[in-house]
Parts: sequence; structure tokens; C-alpha cells
Amino acid sequence: MPQHTRPRPICGHCDGFPTVAVTTGQTTPTGHRQTITAACPACHGTGHSLSARSRTRVGV
Repeated sequence: MPQHTRPRPICGHCDGFPTVAVTTGQTTPTGHRQTITAACPACHGTGHSLSARSRTRVGV
């Protein structure tokens, strides 16, 4: 019998979009834009928030 897992709550800081590509405004020699990747500091790039109970259990 399959076990069903509850969906984890979406991070309130990034609304489920944990990483973004930000342009630096410069171009490479081939003409492409240079970008850097930024991750959400609250969920560390997962897109989901942890409950307080799981934080104490994991020790975060």
C-alpha cells in the first residue's frame, strides 16, 4: 500500500521560486549576457519552508 506524504509548505520569502539568474549588465566576448545565480537565503534554494518542529529535530 503506498504511503502518502504531506506536501511541504512553500517558502514565504521566495514563493516557491528559490533560485534566480541576475544579469550583471556585462556581456561575454561572444555577446551573451553574464549572469549570476542567487538562492533564497531563507530556504537555501529548496523552495520549501521547514516547520519549527523539524528544525529542532534536525538541529538547524
